[in-house]
Amino acid sequence: MSLLLAHLSDAHIGPLPRPQKRELLGKRLTGYLNWTRGRHLVHDMEALRRLVADLKAQRPGHVAMTGDILNIGLKAEFPPARSWLETLGSPDDVSFVPGNHDAYVRSALPYLASTFAPWTTSDSGIAGFPYLRVREGVALIGLSSAIPTAPLFASGRAGAAQLAAAADLLREAGRDGLIRVVLIHHPPDPGGAKFGRGLSDAAAFAALIRRLGAELVLHGHNHKLSVRHLPGPARQVPVIGVASASAVHGLAEHRASYNLFKIEGSPKSPQIRGQVRGLLPGGREVGELRPIAL
Repeated sequence: MSLLLAHLSDAHIGPLPRPQKRELLGKRLTGYLNWTRGRHLVHDMEALRRLVADLKAQRPGHVAMTGDILNIGLKAEFPPARSWLETLGSPDDVSFVPGNHDAYVRSALPYLASTFAPWTTSDSGIAGFPYLRVREGVALIGLSSAIPTAPLFASGRAGAAQLAAAADLLREAGRDGLIRVVLIHHPPDPGGAKFGRGLSDAAAFAALIRRLGAELVLHGHNHKLSVRHLPGPARQVPVIGVASASAVHGLAEHRASYNLFKIEGSPKSPQIRGQVRGLLPGGREVGELRPIAL
C-alpha cells in the first residue's frame, strides 16, 4: 500500500459577502468586525491560489481538508466555499471535516450539511460523521468537532455518540489491516489549544486512541504547524497540525502551507514520511519548507 496524502486547513475564503443587518445579530457581529478590522488582510486569496496550484502539482492520491473554509457562516458564503473545495478535486479525491467557522452559528448548520455532503460521505454511501473512506490501503476516518459557540469562544466537541461510532470504525479498519488516519478540525489532544478554543472532550478522544490506536491524526484550527503525540496501545500516535492555507503574516510556522505525507507499510509497521510545502521565505513563491519529524 502507498498513498500520497495532502493535508490543508483553515482557508478562510474571502472576500466576505456583504451581510444583511439581520444576519449580524449575536456572534456574527463580533466575527464581522474582526474580519473588517484586519483579519481580511491576514488571509490572502492569491497566496491560497498559489498553494493549491503547488499542491495539485505534487499529484497527491488524496487530499484532506480539515475545516474553516468559511468565516462567519453566512448563507452567501457557502456557494463560493463549495466552488473552492471543488478546485481541490472531486469528492472521491477529497475528504472534508468542518471547523468552528463553518458552523459559526446554529442557522448555518443545514447549509453546512447539504453543501459539503459529497465530501463527507462514507464509501458505504452514507453522509455524515464519523465517516470511513478507504484509499490505497489507508482508512480515512473523519470526525466533526464543529459546533456553534458563544461569542469569543471557538471550542469544539465530538460528542459521546460520535466517538463511540468512531471506535467501531477504528476497530473495523484495524481488523482489515488498514493504516488509520483520523481527520478532525480541533486539536484533539488535551492542552492542544488555548482556553475557549480546544476540544471539550479531548480527554475522551485521547482515551479512544489509547485503547484502539491509530497511525496518524491530522487537524487544523491553531493556524500553525505542530507535532505532538497521543499514547496508543502499541506506540505513540503522531498528532499533526497544519498552518492556515491562506495566512501571509506571522512566524514561519504560521504562514500559508500544507503538509504532504507519504504513507506506506502496514498498521503493525507503518512508514509515514511528512514534509511541509508553503510560502518560501522572503517572497510569495511556494516550495518545500522542511521535513516533518513524526
